[in-house]
Amino acid sequence: MLQVDYSGGCYRLVLDRPRKRNAINADMLDALEAAVGAIPAQAGVVLLAARGPHFCAGLDLSEHQGRDAAQVFAISRRWQQVFGRLRDCGRPLVVALSGAVIGGGLELAALGHIRVADETTFYQLPEGRHGVFVGGGGSVSIARILGADRMGEMMLTGRRLEAEEGARLGLSHYLVPKGSARARAESLAARVLENAPLANWAIVAALPRIAEMGAGPGGFVESLTAAFTQTGPDVGQRIGQFLATGTKERADEIC
Repeated sequence: MLQVDYSGGCYRLVLDRPRKRNAINADMLDALEAAVGAIPAQAGVVLLAARGPHFCAGLDLSEHQGRDAAQVFAISRRWQQVFGRLRDCGRPLVVALSGAVIGGGLELAALGHIRVADETTFYQLPEGRHGVFVGGGGSVSIARILGADRMGEMMLTGRRLEAEEGARLGLSHYLVPKGSARARAESLAARVLENAPLANWAIVAALPRIAEMGAGPGGFVESLTAAFTQTGPDVGQRIGQFLATGTKERADEIC
Protein backbone atom coordinates (compact mmCIF):
# COMPACT_ATOMS: atom_id res chain seq x y z
CA MET A 1 0.00 0.00 0.00
CA LEU A 2 2.82 2.39 0.83
CA GLN A 3 6.54 2.44 0.09
CA VAL A 4 8.65 4.11 2.78
CA ASP A 5 12.26 5.20 2.40
CA TYR A 6 14.65 7.47 4.26
CA SER A 7 17.98 8.85 3.10
CA GLY A 8 19.88 12.10 3.21
CA GLY A 9 17.45 13.81 5.55
CA CYS A 10 14.43 13.14 3.29
CA TYR A 11 11.66 10.77 4.38
CA ARG A 12 9.75 9.48 1.36
CA LEU A 13 6.22 8.12 1.29
CA VAL A 14 5.04 6.61 -2.00
CA LEU A 15 1.42 5.53 -2.44
CA ASP A 16 1.58 2.05 -3.95
CA ARG A 17 -1.80 0.92 -5.21
CA PRO A 18 -1.50 1.84 -8.89
CA ARG A 19 -4.12 -0.58 -10.24
CA LYS A 20 -6.69 1.28 -8.13
CA ARG A 21 -5.24 4.67 -9.10
CA ASN A 22 -3.92 4.77 -5.53
CA ALA A 23 -7.42 5.13 -4.08
CA ILE A 24 -7.29 5.28 -0.29
CA ASN A 25 -8.78 2.36 1.59
CA ALA A 26 -8.55 1.45 5.27
CA ASP A 27 -5.29 -0.46 4.84
CA MET A 28 -3.59 2.43 3.06
CA LEU A 29 -4.78 4.84 5.75
CA ASP A 30 -3.34 2.53 8.42
CA ALA A 31 -0.05 2.33 6.52
CA LEU A 32 0.10 6.10 6.18
CA GLU A 33 -0.54 6.58 9.89
CA ALA A 34 2.18 4.07 10.81
CA ALA A 35 4.65 5.70 8.44
CA VAL A 36 4.01 9.18 9.82
CA GLY A 37 4.45 7.83 13.34
CA ALA A 38 7.82 6.39 12.32
CA ILE A 39 9.37 9.55 10.84
CA PRO A 40 13.04 9.52 11.90
CA ALA A 41 13.96 12.27 14.34
CA GLN A 42 16.73 13.40 12.00
CA ALA A 43 14.44 13.73 8.96
CA GLY A 44 14.22 17.33 7.82
CA VAL A 45 11.65 17.03 5.04
CA VAL A 46 8.91 14.62 3.96
CA LEU A 47 8.29 13.84 0.29
CA LEU A 48 4.96 12.37 -0.81
CA ALA A 49 4.58 10.76 -4.24
CA ALA A 50 2.77 7.86 -5.89
CA ARG A 51 3.62 4.87 -8.07
CA GLY A 52 1.98 4.70 -11.45
CA PRO A 53 0.46 7.40 -13.64
CA HIS A 54 -2.03 8.70 -11.05
CA PHE A 55 -1.38 10.36 -7.71
CA CYS A 56 -4.62 9.42 -5.95
CA ALA A 57 -8.24 8.91 -6.99
CA GLY A 58 -9.48 9.60 -3.46
CA LEU A 59 -11.74 7.46 -1.32
CA ASP A 60 -12.06 3.81 -2.35
CA LEU A 61 -15.82 3.86 -2.94
CA SER A 62 -16.01 0.07 -2.84
CA GLU A 63 -15.47 0.30 0.94
CA HIS A 64 -18.03 3.04 1.37
CA GLN A 65 -21.16 1.07 0.49
CA GLY A 66 -23.49 0.11 3.32
CA ARG A 67 -22.08 2.39 6.02
CA ASP A 68 -24.48 4.20 8.31
CA ALA A 69 -24.11 7.82 9.41
CA ALA A 70 -22.17 6.97 12.57
CA GLN A 71 -19.69 4.86 10.60
CA VAL A 72 -19.18 7.56 7.98
CA PHE A 73 -18.62 10.12 10.73
CA ALA A 74 -16.02 7.87 12.35
CA ILE A 75 -14.22 7.26 9.04
CA SER A 76 -14.14 10.98 8.29
CA ARG A 77 -12.65 11.73 11.70
CA ARG A 78 -10.07 9.01 11.14
CA TRP A 79 -9.03 10.53 7.82
CA GLN A 80 -8.75 13.92 9.48
CA GLN A 81 -6.67 12.47 12.30
CA VAL A 82 -4.19 10.75 9.97
CA PHE A 83 -3.99 13.67 7.54
CA GLY A 84 -3.60 16.01 10.50
CA ARG A 85 -0.64 14.05 11.82
CA LEU A 86 1.05 14.34 8.43
CA ARG A 87 0.28 18.06 8.20
CA ASP A 88 1.52 18.70 11.75
CA CYS A 89 4.63 16.50 11.69
CA GLY A 90 6.80 19.60 11.94
CA ARG A 91 8.60 19.07 8.62
CA PRO A 92 8.01 20.65 5.23
CA LEU A 93 5.92 18.35 3.05
CA VAL A 94 6.79 18.27 -0.66
CA VAL A 95 4.22 16.56 -2.90
CA ALA A 96 4.73 15.24 -6.45
CA LEU A 97 1.52 15.07 -8.50
CA SER A 98 0.52 13.45 -11.77
CA GLY A 99 -2.65 12.13 -13.36
CA ALA A 100 -5.74 11.93 -11.17
CA VAL A 101 -5.85 14.09 -8.04
CA ILE A 102 -9.46 13.52 -7.11
CA GLY A 103 -11.58 13.95 -3.98
CA GLY A 104 -9.62 12.63 -1.02
CA GLY A 105 -6.53 12.63 -3.22
CA LEU A 106 -6.84 16.40 -3.53
CA GLU A 107 -7.38 16.62 0.23
CA LEU A 108 -4.12 14.72 0.69
CA ALA A 109 -2.25 16.83 -1.88
CA ALA A 110 -3.50 20.06 -0.30
CA LEU A 111 -1.53 19.22 2.85
CA GLY A 112 1.68 19.87 0.94
CA HIS A 113 3.73 22.96 1.63
CA ILE A 114 5.30 22.61 -1.82
CA ARG A 115 3.22 21.00 -4.57
CA VAL A 116 4.74 19.99 -7.91
CA ALA A 117 2.42 18.83 -10.70
CA ASP A 118 3.32 17.50 -14.10
CA GLU A 119 1.31 18.34 -17.19
CA THR A 120 -0.79 15.14 -16.96
CA THR A 121 -2.29 16.21 -13.63
CA PHE A 122 -5.99 16.91 -13.33
CA TYR A 123 -8.13 17.78 -10.33
CA GLN A 124 -11.75 16.92 -9.51
CA LEU A 125 -14.13 17.03 -6.58
CA PRO A 126 -16.98 14.73 -7.71
CA GLU A 127 -18.71 14.60 -4.32
CA GLY A 128 -22.03 15.93 -5.61
CA ARG A 129 -22.21 13.28 -8.31
CA HIS A 130 -21.48 10.47 -5.83
CA GLY A 131 -23.79 11.82 -3.15
CA VAL A 132 -21.00 12.29 -0.62
CA PHE A 133 -19.10 15.15 1.00
CA VAL A 134 -15.42 15.76 1.59
CA GLY A 135 -14.30 14.10 4.81
CA GLY A 136 -10.52 14.39 5.06
CA GLY A 137 -10.39 18.05 6.06
CA GLY A 138 -10.75 19.40 2.53
CA SER A 139 -13.35 21.98 3.49
CA VAL A 140 -10.48 23.65 5.35
CA SER A 141 -7.33 22.68 3.40
CA ILE A 142 -8.68 22.92 -0.16
CA ALA A 143 -10.89 25.90 0.62
CA ARG A 144 -7.83 27.72 2.00
CA ILE A 145 -6.27 27.42 -1.45
CA LEU A 146 -9.28 27.87 -3.74
CA GLY A 147 -11.79 29.64 -1.52
CA ALA A 148 -15.08 28.04 -0.48
CA ASP A 149 -16.87 29.54 -3.49
CA ARG A 150 -14.71 27.87 -6.13
CA MET A 151 -14.43 24.65 -4.14
CA GLY A 152 -18.22 24.48 -3.88
CA GLU A 153 -18.58 24.98 -7.63
CA MET A 154 -16.20 22.08 -8.28
CA MET A 155 -18.17 19.85 -5.91
CA LEU A 156 -21.50 20.83 -7.47
CA THR A 157 -20.46 20.37 -11.09
CA GLY A 158 -17.72 17.75 -10.76
CA ARG A 159 -15.79 19.61 -13.44
CA ARG A 160 -12.21 18.70 -14.19
CA LEU A 161 -9.41 21.22 -13.79
CA GLU A 162 -6.43 20.55 -16.00
CA ALA A 163 -2.87 21.02 -14.78
CA GLU A 164 -2.40 24.53 -16.14
CA GLU A 165 -5.60 25.89 -14.61
CA GLY A 166 -4.83 24.11 -11.35
CA ALA A 167 -1.44 25.81 -11.22
CA ARG A 168 -3.02 29.19 -11.95
CA LEU A 169 -5.47 28.68 -9.08
CA GLY A 170 -2.75 27.58 -6.66
CA LEU A 171 -3.31 23.83 -6.51
CA SER A 172 0.31 23.41 -7.52
CA HIS A 173 3.27 25.74 -7.08
CA TYR A 174 5.24 24.23 -9.95
CA LEU A 175 4.08 22.83 -13.29
CA VAL A 176 6.61 20.60 -15.03
CA PRO A 177 6.74 18.32 -18.09
CA LYS A 178 5.18 14.86 -18.03
CA GLY A 179 7.04 12.41 -15.84
CA SER A 180 9.28 14.96 -14.11
CA ALA A 181 7.26 15.89 -11.01
CA ARG A 182 9.09 13.44 -8.75
CA ALA A 183 12.52 14.65 -9.89
CA ARG A 184 11.59 18.29 -9.32
CA ALA A 185 10.10 17.42 -5.94
CA GLU A 186 13.34 15.66 -4.96
CA SER A 187 15.33 18.71 -6.04
CA LEU A 188 13.12 21.06 -4.05
CA ALA A 189 13.28 18.79 -1.00
CA ALA A 190 17.08 18.93 -1.18
CA ARG A 191 16.92 22.72 -1.38
CA VAL A 192 14.62 22.87 1.66
CA LEU A 193 17.06 20.70 3.60
CA GLU A 194 19.69 23.41 3.18
CA ASN A 195 17.60 25.78 5.32
CA ALA A 196 17.98 26.16 9.06
CA PRO A 197 15.79 23.41 10.58
CA LEU A 198 14.26 25.81 13.08
CA ALA A 199 13.26 28.18 10.29
CA ASN A 200 11.64 25.33 8.36
CA TRP A 201 9.71 24.34 11.46
CA ALA A 202 8.50 27.90 12.04
CA ILE A 203 7.36 28.25 8.44
CA VAL A 204 5.30 25.05 8.41
CA ALA A 205 4.09 25.09 12.04
CA ALA A 206 3.57 28.76 12.88
CA LEU A 207 2.67 30.41 9.58
CA PRO A 208 -0.62 28.53 8.97
CA ARG A 209 -1.77 29.23 12.51
CA ILE A 210 -0.84 32.92 12.33
CA ALA A 211 -2.82 33.18 9.10
CA GLU A 212 -5.97 32.14 10.98
CA MET A 213 -5.55 34.87 13.63
CA GLY A 214 -6.53 38.50 13.68
CA ALA A 215 -3.91 41.19 13.07
CA GLY A 216 -3.20 41.81 16.76
CA PRO A 217 -2.77 38.24 18.01
CA GLY A 218 -1.17 37.24 14.71
CA GLY A 219 1.43 39.97 14.94
CA PHE A 220 2.24 39.03 18.52
CA VAL A 221 2.73 35.35 17.66
CA GLU A 222 4.77 36.37 14.62
CA SER A 223 7.14 38.35 16.85
CA LEU A 224 7.44 35.45 19.29
CA THR A 225 8.18 33.08 16.42
CA ALA A 226 10.76 35.47 14.97
CA ALA A 227 12.47 35.79 18.35
CA PHE A 228 12.53 32.03 18.82
CA THR A 229 13.74 31.31 15.29
CA GLN A 230 16.28 34.06 14.80
CA THR A 231 18.16 33.19 17.97
CA GLY A 232 18.67 29.59 16.85
CA PRO A 233 22.11 28.01 17.20
CA ASP A 234 23.23 28.34 13.56
CA VAL A 235 21.68 31.69 12.60
CA GLY A 236 24.73 33.77 13.41
CA GLN A 237 26.96 31.52 11.35
CA ARG A 238 24.56 31.54 8.39
CA ILE A 239 24.21 35.33 8.36
CA GLY A 240 27.96 35.72 8.85
CA GLN A 241 28.65 33.51 5.85
CA PHE A 242 26.20 35.51 3.76
CA LEU A 243 27.75 38.83 4.74
CA ALA A 244 31.25 37.49 4.18
CA THR A 245 30.58 36.38 0.61
CA GLY A 246 28.86 39.60 -0.42
CA THR A 247 28.42 38.31 -3.97
CA LYS A 248 25.55 39.34 -6.19
CA GLU A 249 24.83 35.70 -6.96
CA ARG A 250 24.39 34.89 -3.28
CA ALA A 251 22.23 37.97 -2.76
CA ASP A 252 20.02 37.00 -5.67
CA GLU A 253 19.61 33.48 -4.25
CA ILE A 254 18.57 34.75 -0.81
CA CYS A 255 16.30 37.50 -2.08
